[in-house]
Amino acid sequence: MIKIAKKNGASDAIFAQLVNFAKKDIDEVLASLGTDRDGLTVEEAEERLEMYGLNEVAHEKPAPWYVQLVKAFINPFIGILVFLAIVSYITDVLFVLPQDRDWSTIIIISIMVLVSGLLRFVQEYRSNIEAEKLKAMVHTTAAVKRKETGVKEIKMEEIVPGDIIHLAAGDMVPADLRVITSKDLFINQATLTGESEPVEKYPNLKEEKRKAESLSISDLENICFMGTSVVSGSAIGVVISTGERTYFGSMAKTLVGQRAMTSFEKGIDNVSRLLIKFMAAMFPVVFIVNGLTKGNWLDALLFALAVAVGLTPEMLPMIVTTNLAKGAVAMAKHKTIVKRLDAIQNFGAMDILCTDKTGTLTLNKIVLEKHLDIHGNEDDRV
Repeated sequence: MIKIAKKNGASDAIFAQLVNFAKKDIDEVLASLGTDRDGLTVEEAEERLEMYGLNEVAHEKPAPWYVQLVKAFINPFIGILVFLAIVSYITDVLFVLPQDRDWSTIIIISIMVLVSGLLRFVQEYRSNIEAEKLKAMVHTTAAVKRKETGVKEIKMEEIVPGDIIHLAAGDMVPADLRVITSKDLFINQATLTGESEPVEKYPNLKEEKRKAESLSISDLENICFMGTSVVSGSAIGVVISTGERTYFGSMAKTLVGQRAMTSFEKGIDNVSRLLIKFMAAMFPVVFIVNGLTKGNWLDALLFALAVAVGLTPEMLPMIVTTNLAKGAVAMAKHKTIVKRLDAIQNFGAMDILCTDKTGTLTLNKIVLEKHLDIHGNEDDRV
């Protein structure tokens, strides 16, 4: 809860800064950003890029391969199997005569652990590589005005505060901008507000909104937000903030971090805990009963450990991972990359998928196709 409060506080601070820029006169804004209508020099832009960093929002980056390899083996079932391998070593190798030593159980369990972990690692590692290749294929640019070069298309990541941006229909807004001039500028803010109707932007805030104490996103008519898009018209704006310091960037930060466990992972965890509890309950019972009836406490200990090993389904982790990997391969044939194998089960458990109509995947408009009554027949009255 503390982390969430801090992140929400950061968003509020960024929004308060945007409101402050929205209420200022454009000349004040340019002066406070250390720029003018002709833009920054190339040298100034390079200095600011070094100071503020790349214009990127927070996103999850794939961990190094060795970290992914270790994580592939961090699994409750695999932990149980490793424990059982140690127990098997004690019962079949350590406390027996050299001629009676049996390595077969240890070898079988080790193979199960290796196959399960490596299969998961290979599938997830390949998926991450393919996802990064797809990201590398997409390059977003923006028209930026610099003193030496004039208006020129540059990578969105290289935009810095104080840059003068030229917007046209179809452009993505590359950062949080204060509008300097505009002509019939309509912006789609569905990614932030969920509203499908485009919003018109103007160079100046209306007087009543300038004097208002509290404003919402929709009230900032002279601010274009990063992540929104130009539906029609054109404009020139100055960059107020970039990357994680934008309003969109502050929201994106709340989505990066430790993922919640899926229902499948919770199920695996619960089964593992149940097995551990069952073994913990059976071990002392078998040990005490066998020791009291036969009188040989060492044999009773070894027998109790063997019972604990026999209670665990050694093949289960490998079977589960194999099935998930098979599902990932099947989805890959339909041009869908699965970065986390555990997500496969969630897809299979879906009956209905409900998504927000923001226009990210589809057209951000709801269209009435048919009107049916309770009997499934078309009815104009509906």
